[in-house]
Amino acid sequence: MRTLPQSLWCLIHATLAVSAQELLTLNTLYSLSFSSQSSDPTFSLPQAQQLTVSVAICSSGITSPAFLVTNNTASTSTTDVFEIPLHNGFGNWTGTTLQGGSLVVQNVAQASFQVAASTGDLVHELLPALPLLGDTTNTQTLIFSSPISPIELSPSTYPNYTLPPANLSIPSPPSSPPSFSLVIAPTSSGLASGLQTACSINSTSSSGSVLSNDLWLRDNHGWRSQWLVDDLTPSTNYTAYVIQDQVKLSGPIYFTTKSPSFSCPLVHSLPFCPSTSYAVPLPTPQSPATSYNSSTLPQTVSDPLLQYMTNFTTMLLTFPCGRDLYSPLQTCESCQEAYRAWLCSVSFPRCAEPPSSSSSPSSPTPALTTPQSGMNARNPYLPNVTYSYQTVLPCLEVCSAADRACPNFLGIKCPVPRFNAASSYGVGYIDQGEQGVLGGGSTGAAQDRWGNVWCNSG
Repeated sequence: MRTLPQSLWCLIHATLAVSAQELLTLNTLYSLSFSSQSSDPTFSLPQAQQLTVSVAICSSGITSPAFLVTNNTASTSTTDVFEIPLHNGFGNWTGTTLQGGSLVVQNVAQASFQVAASTGDLVHELLPALPLLGDTTNTQTLIFSSPISPIELSPSTYPNYTLPPANLSIPSPPSSPPSFSLVIAPTSSGLASGLQTACSINSTSSSGSVLSNDLWLRDNHGWRSQWLVDDLTPSTNYTAYVIQDQVKLSGPIYFTTKSPSFSCPLVHSLPFCPSTSYAVPLPTPQSPATSYNSSTLPQTVSDPLLQYMTNFTTMLLTFPCGRDLYSPLQTCESCQEAYRAWLCSVSFPRCAEPPSSSSSPSSPTPALTTPQSGMNARNPYLPNVTYSYQTVLPCLEVCSAADRACPNFLGIKCPVPRFNAASSYGVGYIDQGEQGVLGGGSTGAAQDRWGNVWCNSG
């Protein structure tokens, strides 16, 4: 943010003297569009101890608009005038306007923009948290917004010590959640190279058809808006953004739809496995369903998993969880949560495809199994399928997390990386791949914002 030279300030001061000014009401979004303008539009700023003015360009002509703020209209000092610097189409100014102030917009021909004034949070911004890709099929994708309303858990206390049931009871969603919208476009459209403002991205026609959009609690980080999108083009690179409350932008993330022959359907919205949101080797869902959720997943698949979870919880509660400590860092709740993540990741193998030939040669190779069909070796309760598929192995760190979190008497043991761990787990992606060394893997995560998935984290 910089002050202006004396000559430019004199021009602005003359503009303020002759232009009619509209008062910017606090916490009100103004959307403006100009095809031609004889004079620069000006706006009066409300008086405030600390005022934030935020602007976002929705579209512009050859030249981009310039936004100039003065926080003392009676002064002729150049130190009272500031230009709002723009980055990717949006910017903000924060300062004191005890004597009032004005906002002048220059070069507005053929431009549209938004402006807002507030004394609290920033109105226009690029959110630091990214959307989350669940997975894709050949024509579908499952995408989540960044989390909102984190869940605050209150551990049980002795003697009334209980753990969540095998089939989790999803709490009530927040009463007034933000408004979310999803925009998807082929990466070849250059969406990520243009203006990075919510109003600019929102004007783009989104690809695909939204089959469902609801709030889902994947984990304790908070609720997310969940979209199931269909009618995408196979083997195509896409860019996705999430817009919050029409003014805050999250993204971009990138993903690629699978090849036309990919046959595994998506599985999602399972209360007993809330983080499961990917393609699983199952038969084609019975019409009209195009994916599996808790109401369409066969009981022959869910019942054994629920029984495993129930039995494990019963064994865990033989330890006096609410009275004694087996670890200064872990509790019975964290043990059950880590075991659930492991159980879901091995019970629902994640279908995958080899990376395309255009992938970077320096990029790690996913932990893929060889092609298979028929009965699934990892979970014999999954129905036989007639098509051929590959899966990406569970991350070894998922098993290690359960080993670290649970009491020793439960006997949880994970395979050792230097022996046979790589035959059943993805080794060296999140963990370092050395015995007793946690973290520091080659990717540091199970997947990234570019749609790469190296192992299944559950």
